[in-house]
Amino acid sequence: MIPVTQDVLADLAPNGRLRAAINYGNPILANKDAATHEPKGISVDLARALARQLGVSVDLVPYDAAGKVVAALEQNEWDVAFVARDPIRGKGIEQTFPYIIIEGAYLVREDSPIRSNDEVDQSWNTVVVGRGSAYDLFLTRTMTKATLVRSPTSPGVVDMMLADGYGVAAGVKQQLMSDAERVTGLRLLEGRFMVIEQAMGIPKGRPAGAEFLSVFLRTMIESGFVANAICTHGAKGALVAPLSSKG
Repeated sequence: MIPVTQDVLADLAPNGRLRAAINYGNPILANKDAATHEPKGISVDLARALARQLGVSVDLVPYDAAGKVVAALEQNEWDVAFVARDPIRGKGIEQTFPYIIIEGAYLVREDSPIRSNDEVDQSWNTVVVGRGSAYDLFLTRTMTKATLVRSPTSPGVVDMMLADGYGVAAGVKQQLMSDAERVTGLRLLEGRFMVIEQAMGIPKGRPAGAEFLSVFLRTMIESGFVANAICTHGAKGALVAPLSSKG
C-alpha cells in the first residue's frame, strides 16, 4: 500500500470519515441482512476494509439504484462509490479498473416468441430496465428498434414488466434468475447481452485519492479478499475480474 498522506485523506475522507455509497439496487454487491437489517455484501466489505486502511470510520450511504448514486455526486453525498464502468459515468467519476465481472441478461414470459438475445431488439418489443443502471446506459446506446422503459429501481424490472404487459426485462442475470424462481411462467434467455464491469469510483479532481484507491483495490484482488467476499456472500455468477482487464 502507498502511504496514507494528508492529500489522500483530504480526497477520500475530507470530513474525517469515509462516506461510501452503497447500491442496494445490485444485490450481488449489497443487500440488507434478513435478521438484523444491517448492510452486507461485497461492496460493504470493501468499504469497511478501505476505511481500516485509511484509519477512519466509515459511513455507509444507501441508495436503491445506481442512477441515484451517480446523481448524488452533484450533492457531494459520498466520497467513494461502487458502480459499473461506463463512459457516461466516467465524465464525473474517476473509475478504477474492474474488480468483479457480472452478466447482463434478458427475462421473458414462458410463451414469448423470443428465443434468443438477438431477437430482443424488434420494433414491436418493449424492454424494461432499471433507470440509470449500466444496462440502461448500454441498451440506450445500442438498441435501435425496441422501446426502452425504465423502472425506478433494478430489482423492480420484472414486476413492472408483468404489471404493465411489457415483453422483456433486462438486468443482472442473478437478479433475474431469482425473479424466475419467485414468479412462475418466466424464462431466462440463454447467454448474456453484455458483461458488466463493477469498479470503484471517486469524484474527479481528487488525484491522490484515486491513486490510493487503485492500489488498494489491486491489493484486495491479489490477496484473495474479493474472491473470499464473493464466496462469503454467495454471489453466484460474479467473477473476479481478470488481471488483463486492469490495464
